[in-house]
Amino acid sequence: MTSYELISADSHVNPPASMWAEYLPTSLRDQAPRVESTDEGDFEVFEGRRTPLLGINNMAGRKPEQYSWSIRRLAEQRSGGFDPHARLEDMDADQVRAEVLYGGGPLPSLNAELRRASYAAYNDWLADFCATDPKRLLGIAYLPCDAPEVAIAEAKRAAGRGLRGCLIPRFPGKGDWFEPAWDGLWRTILDQGWSAAIHVGGRGRAAEMPSLDAVGFMSDLLMSKFAMAEAVSRFALSGVLERYPDLHVVSVEGQLGWLSFTQHYLDHIWEKHRHWTKSELRKPPSFYFKRQIHATFMEDPVGLREREHIGIDNIMWSSDYPHSETTWPNSRKLTDDWMRDFPDEERRKILYGNAARLYHL
Repeated sequence: MTSYELISADSHVNPPASMWAEYLPTSLRDQAPRVESTDEGDFEVFEGRRTPLLGINNMAGRKPEQYSWSIRRLAEQRSGGFDPHARLEDMDADQVRAEVLYGGGPLPSLNAELRRASYAAYNDWLADFCATDPKRLLGIAYLPCDAPEVAIAEAKRAAGRGLRGCLIPRFPGKGDWFEPAWDGLWRTILDQGWSAAIHVGGRGRAAEMPSLDAVGFMSDLLMSKFAMAEAVSRFALSGVLERYPDLHVVSVEGQLGWLSFTQHYLDHIWEKHRHWTKSELRKPPSFYFKRQIHATFMEDPVGLREREHIGIDNIMWSSDYPHSETTWPNSRKLTDDWMRDFPDEERRKILYGNAARLYHL
């Protein structure tokens, strides 16, 4: 078997709750989350709430029968989620050359000042994490998108810290991404040499906590993938991608299979309805998908089967380390098995070439 490098286009960090007291502005540090250790276990204490430590986002190395929503002790977490040196060791064990890093993000606070400040605090922590090996650890900045000027300012600041792209929500705080008020953000992203990523999470404009029973949790995971179709389709249909032909949008952790149907069906309905709706697109929606919309996947044989229709240049593999869907530590074996019969050039693009190009490696 030919040797291929692996670049994970979607992996995660899990910053410890203790980091907020170091990275928030001094005036807000007394409001930071903290970890409280008791005989019952470790708990995160924040804004009057005392909650068990989340564990489902750090299941790498465990068998599915060992999965759980929460964990009892902080020491049970895999240290590669927050320690960059341990992370590089785990990447070596998985034969992964580089990772694009998401995770953490702003504090879920009702205090607007604290929430706003937490974007910069997280981005600074991530920048310091990635500084351990910036050729292998590629951090993605979270942008506060309640107002264009705030998002633009943080994008410029985070780029100065060495972060390699940005994450935006499926919808801005007000209005829609295709409104002229947001044009300055797209120009800023292009000026930084970035792409704009949208990550799965919830199904609507407001974040929803899934119920933790089998039906609620698993159906929410499924529908979170399909929610990506709406988000990226609006970029293609609205003309944003037509106006900014060098702007690239990444669907992160949404898998692939829905992209084939989406491209076909959008072209179909555009042909039928573009006249009376006065669509200003000069080309079918699938043109913009293939030119500017990218998608990451972990394990998706249906999507890989449809790769030519989706666009081979648009597909990027990811390990999702250390989340529960991760392929770690078997990424090399799994990708070899899935793509055993693929042409060499297709394998190269999907496993590392497309990500290397998008993130300027």
